[in-house]
Amino acid sequence: MSSTAENAAAAVAPAFREGDEVVLAEGTYQGTPGVFLKLKADANWADIKERNGDVRSHPVAWLAHNGAGLPSFPAHLTN
Repeated sequence: MSSTAENAAAAVAPAFREGDEVVLAEGTYQGTPGVFLKLKADANWADIKERNGDVRSHPVAWLAHNGAGLPSFPAHLTN
Protein backbone atom coordinates (compact mmCIF):
# COMPACT_ATOMS: atom_id res chain seq x y z
CA MET A 1 0.00 0.00 0.00
CA SER A 2 1.41 3.42 -0.90
CA SER A 3 1.66 6.38 1.40
CA THR A 4 -0.39 9.55 1.10
CA ALA A 5 2.75 11.49 0.12
CA GLU A 6 3.54 9.03 -2.69
CA ASN A 7 -0.03 9.25 -3.96
CA ALA A 8 0.08 13.06 -3.89
CA ALA A 9 3.36 13.14 -5.84
CA ALA A 10 2.01 10.71 -8.42
CA ALA A 11 -1.14 12.80 -8.86
CA VAL A 12 0.88 15.99 -9.35
CA ALA A 13 3.29 14.82 -12.07
CA PRO A 14 2.56 11.33 -13.26
CA ALA A 15 3.67 12.03 -16.83
CA PHE A 16 6.93 13.99 -16.46
CA ARG A 17 10.29 12.23 -16.41
CA GLU A 18 13.83 13.54 -16.42
CA GLY A 19 14.76 14.59 -19.96
CA ASP A 20 11.18 15.16 -21.19
CA GLU A 21 10.76 18.13 -23.54
CA VAL A 22 8.26 20.46 -21.89
CA VAL A 23 6.74 23.87 -22.43
CA LEU A 24 5.21 26.31 -19.99
CA ALA A 25 1.52 26.13 -20.88
CA GLU A 26 0.49 28.77 -18.32
CA GLY A 27 1.99 31.68 -16.42
CA THR A 28 3.97 34.78 -17.30
CA TYR A 29 6.45 32.91 -19.50
CA GLN A 30 3.83 30.84 -21.35
CA GLY A 31 5.35 29.17 -24.41
CA THR A 32 8.86 28.85 -22.94
CA PRO A 33 10.34 25.47 -23.92
CA GLY A 34 12.69 23.46 -21.75
CA VAL A 35 13.74 20.07 -20.44
CA PHE A 36 12.21 18.59 -17.30
CA LEU A 37 14.97 17.90 -14.75
CA LYS A 38 13.30 16.90 -11.47
CA LEU A 39 10.59 17.61 -8.96
CA LYS A 40 11.50 19.86 -6.04
CA ALA A 41 11.02 18.82 -2.39
CA ASP A 42 7.57 20.38 -2.79
CA ALA A 43 6.25 18.09 -5.55
CA ASN A 44 4.10 20.94 -6.90
CA TRP A 45 7.28 22.53 -8.29
CA ALA A 46 9.86 21.29 -10.78
CA ASP A 47 13.27 22.33 -12.09
CA ILE A 48 13.31 22.99 -15.83
CA LYS A 49 16.39 23.65 -17.96
CA GLU A 50 15.43 26.37 -20.41
CA ARG A 51 16.93 26.69 -23.90
CA ASN A 52 19.32 29.42 -22.78
CA GLY A 53 20.80 26.99 -20.22
CA ASP A 54 19.17 28.56 -17.17
CA VAL A 55 17.62 26.18 -14.65
CA ARG A 56 14.45 27.62 -13.15
CA SER A 57 11.68 26.31 -10.93
CA HIS A 58 8.12 26.40 -12.20
CA PRO A 59 4.80 25.06 -10.90
CA VAL A 60 4.20 21.56 -12.29
CA ALA A 61 0.60 22.57 -13.05
CA TRP A 62 1.96 25.03 -15.64
CA LEU A 63 3.90 22.37 -17.58
CA ALA A 64 2.86 20.43 -20.66
CA HIS A 65 4.78 18.06 -22.89
CA ASN A 66 6.24 19.98 -25.81
CA GLY A 67 4.11 19.26 -28.86
CA ALA A 68 1.02 18.45 -26.77
CA GLY A 69 -1.29 20.43 -29.02
CA LEU A 70 0.24 23.75 -28.03
CA PRO A 71 1.44 26.36 -30.52
CA SER A 72 5.16 26.67 -31.13
CA PHE A 73 6.84 29.99 -30.42
CA PRO A 74 9.97 31.19 -32.21
CA ALA A 75 13.04 31.08 -29.95
CA HIS A 76 13.44 34.87 -30.07
CA LEU A 77 10.04 35.19 -28.37
CA THR A 78 10.81 32.70 -25.59
CA ASN A 79 14.28 33.76 -24.41
